[in-house]
Amino acid sequence: MERTYESAIAFLRGRRRMTRPNPSFTISQLPIAHLPNASPTFRGTPSIEGMREWLQKLGHTDAKIDSLNIIHVAGTKGKGSTCAFVESFLRVYGERTGFPRKTGLYTSPHLIETNERIRIDFNPLPKDVFAQNVFEEQVDVAIYETHHGGQYDATNVVQHPVVTGLASIGMDHVRELGPSLENIAWHKAGIFKAGAPAFSLPQEPKVAQVLKNRAAEKGVTLKFVGVDRDLPGNLNIKTQLYNASLAREISNAFLELKHPGVSPCLTARDIADGVQRFHWPGRFQIVPEGKYSWYLDGAHNELSIGEAAVWFQQVSRQGGGDLPMRILIFAQKSDQRDSLGVLKRLSETLNLSIQHAIFTTYSDNDNGRLLEQYRQCWKEWFPWTEAWNEQTPWQAVARARELGKGEDAVHILVTGSLHLVGSVLRQLGDVLQS
Repeated sequence: MERTYESAIAFLRGRRRMTRPNPSFTISQLPIAHLPNASPTFRGTPSIEGMREWLQKLGHTDAKIDSLNIIHVAGTKGKGSTCAFVESFLRVYGERTGFPRKTGLYTSPHLIETNERIRIDFNPLPKDVFAQNVFEEQVDVAIYETHHGGQYDATNVVQHPVVTGLASIGMDHVRELGPSLENIAWHKAGIFKAGAPAFSLPQEPKVAQVLKNRAAEKGVTLKFVGVDRDLPGNLNIKTQLYNASLAREISNAFLELKHPGVSPCLTARDIADGVQRFHWPGRFQIVPEGKYSWYLDGAHNELSIGEAAVWFQQVSRQGGGDLPMRILIFAQKSDQRDSLGVLKRLSETLNLSIQHAIFTTYSDNDNGRLLEQYRQCWKEWFPWTEAWNEQTPWQAVARARELGKGEDAVHILVTGSLHLVGSVLRQLGDVLQS
């Protein structure tokens, strides 16, 4: 095969399951487990099925994977940001001490290009490097974000992570992982491995108990992490304070195990520099474009959409002066969650005036029924708001710009899906490069 970026992407896609059928697969074929309500659930084909065999065909044994020094992070909200904070802290530390010399970060989904998912020293692999070394890059630490779940997630082929971590856990991917919050917590804690210390953000009591039970079953030391009051003051978003606090604990535990003898591990300067360098596209991101300000957050479940709403009303109210026109662009299409429930949560939390709500989709197969449901519900909740349906994100952006004509300032919240945020970022590409 020719080693071009396009060939590499085609190679990967050709070996990906494009659908998740319901085969002759039963829960009894999964590793023996005791879920909280004694009714284990997992619908469809677990993504971990066949993953180890696939990796071994590529020449990647368990020992070779373990040599990457993996940090494994799961959760419902904030797991990607936590991974990015860990990478930033360890990269700054490595520049000061010589270890790690090279950091690796795997997250999903990507926003614009596939190579965003694999980053070396936080830089997405250049397309030529991706093509030449898509399976061959060696790093001193690899930070892995689960896709969803944990126990049967594709990333859980990792047998011996160095450290594991759990961000906030809430209701999401209920069709596969539910029906209860306890069930979801059980799946998330499936990344715990004997010999690897585990850390978690504070959780609801019933979730915390499941995590404690899972840790005890696996012989894992589990520590719950609160807000670190020594973090720099420029972290003014509550959820990012928690994610950075968790990342600091994970990073220090990793360094104690892999780079012992250097104390303290992360210094105050490391933390400050790591926070300063932290950047996570599509999450709490602001893109200025003349009189238009685009506020983008890929929140896609009830837990994260509330945080996005609080953030938007905080930043949109800053600066004083005349009130801006405020526009919402929302898209979500998933059979893994209650999308109307997510929109309802947004409406309940968004405590400021929205003049226009634009509902769109990123699926070519959508027949408009869901968009009309969104529009009707929004009009019921906010009858004074103009509500619009647009078939594509491109049309939604065009509508927002048209509505903003004649206004002095326009604030546009784009949320509900990382796919939506990625589509809008592609349209704002010239703005981001200028």
